[in-house]
Amino acid sequence: MSPDHSLARISVIEYYLPSTKLTNEQLHIAFPEWSVDKIMEKVGISSRSIAAPDEFTSDLAVAAARQLFEKNKIRPADIEYLILCTQSPDHFLPTTACLVHERLQLPTSAGAIDVNQGCSGFVYGIGLAKGLIASGDVNKVLLITAETYSRFLHPSDKGNRSIFGDGAAAVLVSSANKGAGIGPMIHGTDGAGAGNLIVKNGALRFPKTADQSLMEDNERNPFNDNYLFMNGTEIFNFTLESVPGLVRNILKKNQLQQDDIDLFIFHQANKFMLEYLRKKIKIPPERFFISMEYSGNTVSSTIPIAMKHALLEGKIKAGSKVLIAGFGVGYSWGGTILYY
Repeated sequence: MSPDHSLARISVIEYYLPSTKLTNEQLHIAFPEWSVDKIMEKVGISSRSIAAPDEFTSDLAVAAARQLFEKNKIRPADIEYLILCTQSPDHFLPTTACLVHERLQLPTSAGAIDVNQGCSGFVYGIGLAKGLIASGDVNKVLLITAETYSRFLHPSDKGNRSIFGDGAAAVLVSSANKGAGIGPMIHGTDGAGAGNLIVKNGALRFPKTADQSLMEDNERNPFNDNYLFMNGTEIFNFTLESVPGLVRNILKKNQLQQDDIDLFIFHQANKFMLEYLRKKIKIPPERFFISMEYSGNTVSSTIPIAMKHALLEGKIKAGSKVLIAGFGVGYSWGGTILYY
């Protein structure tokens, strides 16, 4: 018997990117040793959206949700639960979800929670939404992924500044019989890799310090414990070890073969990593979707943003089976198949 994927569906997707852009030309001026062509070749990104000084995660989240409501004629009063995925909240407390709930004027009967998850956050979020709907307690869940990682980046960190952008995406997950059915899901965690992608200072264990001295990572990128540190080599190795197995397990749990999948959409980490994965897993280029040139790595929002572009470009059609896979900070990973 085939797994049931009709309990919960993703019906619509919208996203929001801040208007300020960081282009490769601007990065070249800051770091003359990196040419515009070299940056594009390395990461596959020509510009990234950067939140304005007075623009925070809740602002991005609200903007994405309002687009979802207005473009798809969705009433805020019909939302029964809000899940907000972010690692750059407005405050330690209250949850950013509560702030967004109030600004969107969702009903007071609707739940609202933050999920502190990164590159796999969209997958984890739809899994939680699916579980809520399968329980019978709610029928419509608003899932928002929103991130302002640019605030974690040291101005001298050319590696991470070339990759990360700010943005938010909003999706409606519901019990309605339209949209993409969410298949059985795979999740995974390995906290042993936590230190390889981390903002060490700023919370309670290690408060932010006044120290502005810089260290260098193994790729000669300067960093400071008050800012984001990424061990690129270890993250790359983790990805190559975990993602092929993740894909196999998703297919097995959904009782499908790789050739049954019409489109693969992975977390849009960077072009070099994605192409390496595609070749390692033996996915044909025409069935592998990359969409990050004008947004950058928006962490938990990369998959829904790519899904939206794939829909607009006709890469996803009625009857398509789309495998999505998120992986990264934590370490954490997860994936499923969406049935259109």
